[in-house]
Parts: sequence; structure tokens; C-alpha cells
Amino acid sequence: MSAAVIFVLLLVLMISGMPISISLGLTVLSFLFFMTQVPIESVALKLFTGIEKFEIMAVPFFILAGNFLTHGGVAKRMIAFATSMVGHLPGGLGLSAVVACSLFAAVSGSSPATVVAIGSILLPAMVKAGYPNKFGAGVVASAGGLGILIPPSIAMVMYAVSTNSSIGALFMAGVIPGLVLAAMLMLTTWWIARKNNYPRAARATWAQRAKAFRESIWGLLLIIVVMGGIYTGIFTATEAAAMSAVYAFVIATFVYKDLRLSDLKQVLISSANLSAMLLYIITNAVMFSFLLTNEQIPQAMSEWIVASGLGVIGFLLMANIILLIAGNFMEPASIILIFAPILFPIAMSLGIDPVHFGIMITVNMEIGMITPPVGLNLYVASGISKLGLTDMSKAVGPWLLTMLVFLAIVTYWPPLTLWLPKTLGMM
Repeated sequence: MSAAVIFVLLLVLMISGMPISISLGLTVLSFLFFMTQVPIESVALKLFTGIEKFEIMAVPFFILAGNFLTHGGVAKRMIAFATSMVGHLPGGLGLSAVVACSLFAAVSGSSPATVVAIGSILLPAMVKAGYPNKFGAGVVASAGGLGILIPPSIAMVMYAVSTNSSIGALFMAGVIPGLVLAAMLMLTTWWIARKNNYPRAARATWAQRAKAFRESIWGLLLIIVVMGGIYTGIFTATEAAAMSAVYAFVIATFVYKDLRLSDLKQVLISSANLSAMLLYIITNAVMFSFLLTNEQIPQAMSEWIVASGLGVIGFLLMANIILLIAGNFMEPASIILIFAPILFPIAMSLGIDPVHFGIMITVNMEIGMITPPVGLNLYVASGISKLGLTDMSKAVGPWLLTMLVFLAIVTYWPPLTLWLPKTLGMM
């Protein structure tokens, strides 16, 4: 009964158009005030303790690093390098978009930022080269989702914070799935391009490839700074985020010199605004999680699922369906912070590895970024390509099917996710 009241109240508030973070907070306050004896002062305590975790500091630092890179010309150099490597193949610029998104994802941690950085440069170039606008928009919107699967990933940080999982292990676990998905998206792009005889660029010489690599090397080194530092134990994931922000500022301002000091204020304000929004969602989601735990709802659901004999396969299928539906109406941070505390205890009771479960949730969030009506990547790509939401939803169709196949692989083949962190001794 308590669970029904809580979720109906939350759903009514969200349907009314109220922001998700405020809906969460009002649900908690209303239920605690009218239906429990829990002192309301405990809410104030949770508001502070909810964002006390050291790991949460990784979120604003990764956002800041991504903004420095987006404004600092790193993306255009990565695109030039990607095009020099695969541009001569059928659908070369489309393949370049996937490669460039993969590279930028490895330094930004944000999916919309990846779409903006790569799409704003490559989409006009693809249309000018003779590619259909829908094809280019579909490629960029879909491949931009790699921004939250290939580490560093803000979505993985959110999952780690809400479940007390290892951020470092999650980052390493995302590497191989990220590369496999990038390869699958490239294969889909190549097949469509070859079938429709889309243009290809002239083959770059090895000298041109070497030049493109040299020009992009400072951005690519950030991957080594973050992942190498975490793996070797030089610094934690949060310290890696701070290092990436400092490194991104230095290369954007003093090496590439694309970011002027006069632009610094706007970048800082933009990063602070997005960080504040996410931290506010985290705070309210922590209170919501406290309410669920206080009412023993996750424990009751876990006992019911174990008793019903649903099993690991059935539970994972159910979890995917719930997350995919939620992805149609909510953005990733809210989904993770609401559903992870509910689904995580059930997964643990069934013996599912927390890192594997985290990567599965992240892939679901990736798919949610390109499903209407609230897919963030759809809106970002729509703004760049000038396509309507309906046309954008159709444009991503082939890549969406590819990602659903990939989700099934990740869900039911844990070694794809767990082999690397286990090999590196992080699990």
C-alpha cells in the first residue's frame, strides 16, 4: 500500500509538468508528513548528507572538463583524425562521426556534449558532401550515446553514488562494451551507406594521418590521464575528474589556444548551472531512496521476486523493460537515482554482479537518449540538423535496433563487461 501511494503521488506530480527533482522532494515531504511518524527534521539532515559523498564531486569536474573541450577545438581535431583513418570507406563521414564520437566520449563523459561537439562540425560537412540530412543526424545522435558508456561517464558516477559501487571498476567495465558498440554502430553505418551508394572521401596518405594524429594527441592524452591514473592508483575517480578539468583547461587555452580567457566566465557559469541542476536532483533522489528504505519497499520487492521464482533471466528482462519505458519520459540522471536503489537490492539478492548491472543500466540510458519524446540526443541533433522530432525519431531507427541487440548481449553475457576489470584486479 505504501509503495502504491508513493509511486502514484510521484507519477501524478511528474504528469502535471513539475520538474522531476521537485516531484521527488514533494513526494517525500508529503508522505513523511501525512503517513509516517518520521520527524520532518530528518529531511533537512538528508538534504545535507545526501551530497556529502566525496565521489559526487566527480560530477561537476567532468562537466567542467567536457565544457572546456567542447569550447576548446578538441572536437574538430579528433574529427580530422577520424576522417583521415576511415573517411575513404563507404559512408566515410558517417564512419568518421562514430569514431570521433567514441574519441570525444572518452574525454567528455557526457552524451549531449558529444552530440554538440561532433554534430555541429560533421553534420553540415556531411550535407555539403551529398549525404542525406536524416542519415547524418541519425548517425550523430546515436553515436553520441557513447558519451555515457565509454568512460569517464557521469551516468556511471551517478550509479556508483546511489549504490555504493566502485567508480573505477565501472569505468574499466565500460571500455570493452563501449568499443563493441562503436564497432556495431560503424557496421550499421557502413551497411546503410554501401546499400545507398553514399559518397566517400579520398584516401588520406599516411603523412596526412600522422599530421592529424599529432594535432589531436593533446586531447587523446586525456584518456590516459584519467584511465591510467585510476588503474595505477595514482588518484581516485574524483581526483581524476579534477585532473581532467585542469588538463582540459590548459590544452584548450594555452596549447590549442581556441578558448580565450574572456570566454572562461561563460564556460564556468554554464558548468555551474548544469552541476547545480544535477546535484539538486541527486539530493532529492537521496531523500526518495531514504523514504523507500524506511518503508522497506526494496526489501519487500526483493522477497516477492525471489519467492515468485522469476529468476535472473526474468528479472533482467523486467529491469530492461522498466528502464527502457522510463527512458522515454525521463533523463538518465533521474532514472538512475530513482530506479537504482529499487532494482539494485533485488539484483544483489539474485547474485547479479553490481558492476555488470551498472553497465546494463548505462546501456539502457544510452538507448533512452534517442527515444522520443524526451530523448536528449534527439533534441540536440534536431537543433543542429533542423529536422523535426518525428523525422529525427525515424532517422535513428537502424542504429536504435543495433543498440537494442547490443543491450541483449550485455545483459545476458556478463564476461563482456567483467573481463577487463577482473583482469586488472579491480574486482
